[in-house]
Amino acid sequence: MVAHLLRLKLLLLRNSLRRSPWQLVGIIFGALYGLGMLTLLMGGLFYLNLTDPALARTLVILGGSAAVLGWMIIPIVATGVDMTLDPARFVTFAIPMRQMITGLALGSLIGIPGIVTLLAALVQAASWWQHPAAVLAGIPAAAVAVLTCVVLARLAVAATTSLASSRRFKDISGMVAIIPLILLGPIFGFVATGISESGDFLGRLADVLAWTPLGAVWAVPGDIALGSPGAAAARFAISLLFLVLAAWAWKTLLQRALVTPAHNAASRKGAGRLGLFNRFPATPTGAVAARALTYWLRDPRYSISLIVVPVLAAVLIFAVQTGEDLPPVVLMLGPLVAFLLAFGISADISYDNTAFALHLSAGVSGAADRAGRAIACAVFALPATILAAVLPALVVGRPGAIPVLLGLSLGLLLSGLGLSSVFSARYTYNVPLPGENAFKTPPGSAGRTMLAQGLWLLAQLVLALPLLAPALAYAFGAGQVWGWVTLAVGTVLGSVLLVAGIRVGGRWLDQRGPEVLLAVSVNK
Repeated sequence: MVAHLLRLKLLLLRNSLRRSPWQLVGIIFGALYGLGMLTLLMGGLFYLNLTDPALARTLVILGGSAAVLGWMIIPIVATGVDMTLDPARFVTFAIPMRQMITGLALGSLIGIPGIVTLLAALVQAASWWQHPAAVLAGIPAAAVAVLTCVVLARLAVAATTSLASSRRFKDISGMVAIIPLILLGPIFGFVATGISESGDFLGRLADVLAWTPLGAVWAVPGDIALGSPGAAAARFAISLLFLVLAAWAWKTLLQRALVTPAHNAASRKGAGRLGLFNRFPATPTGAVAARALTYWLRDPRYSISLIVVPVLAAVLIFAVQTGEDLPPVVLMLGPLVAFLLAFGISADISYDNTAFALHLSAGVSGAADRAGRAIACAVFALPATILAAVLPALVVGRPGAIPVLLGLSLGLLLSGLGLSSVFSARYTYNVPLPGENAFKTPPGSAGRTMLAQGLWLLAQLVLALPLLAPALAYAFGAGQVWGWVTLAVGTVLGSVLLVAGIRVGGRWLDQRGPEVLLAVSVNK
């Protein structure tokens, strides 16, 4: 049965390559990349074992711990990548549990990640060739390390089988996964700072990881080569015990998943519970606002902005911080947040796709549609903008700059919402379809998307010119009064442009409603 499962895995892999030549190209490039990394690993480890065995041990522990952690986390945030190993597919087959576990574990090694991990584990064991005892101990340690990676990956899949069937879980995991990618710069910066401030930082970190299930097994050959067989035996026992516990947990969860498979349960709503529709007036504008705000909270294509904006703010603060005190440039955080959030509804009808037909069939006027969407965005954008404008000024000790910052931020937010109300009614482009990944880039849409977004940016800069005059006067020391002038101009001008944008965009929607519906319906 184990051999049959492996043959099925290989057959599915072969058929997928025949069906998609580009997948074959991707596998070839991935294999070349993996072989290149293995070559560098082999050369580096063999050199370090000759010159500095202690450093080689440190790097092996850190790299091995990262590999184990990656095998454990990636299956959670990338659900559905390898459906051939989905436990739900074996519910109707009476396969003995021991054979199924063995087949699934070995099947996980079929592929570039599994093969590269296995070869890397064997290479690091062979790199201790000057110490035969370390090589002999490194081979079973490498087998335990690879099995630990595989079992942890399968354990993560089994533990999230019921969650993976939930679209909400997929949306949230996808949004959470983007945060570390955005924060890669600050993360590397903090690590580099820690290393520079503490010359032995990596060594101490490796020593700590060597007593944890993440790095214990990777420290075994290095300990023996450095003359610590007792520590090596203790760490091998830790890693072996952890592997047994992880395998037992995987078996338990797999048995439960096969007996009670996951299903999509329909949620029940009590009578009269209309959610946000109860919070807004029973008018066309109120209904559109409630619907749009529901999208902001539940559709990841919208709600990703609620995560990305504060994360980008953190990246900005990190990028400009040169000491313990924040530099004055963080005062521009308010205008930046206002600019990004106002841009958030510049493609809202494109995101509606065919659901925009509800607005046309219900006879909602264009002005009510535009106003409702702007109100929904302003519900959270307005307090966020005010907070981003006021808080940095207080932190850096510049409370006198609050009026000018509020004026710039409110002016950009209100005028940007008005501009987006016009643009989304006139210019549509391909966006991820409902239910798709929020970061997916539809093919063939790059040129039109860049053109529409570039025009929006240029128009927003032109609209912001009246704000810049009093703000620059304040910045060059003309007096505190110019800060209050900026606040007045930003509030009044922004409100006027918002109303004008709602009316112009609403008029365009009334005139071109069917054409707009046709345009967003073919954006697939």
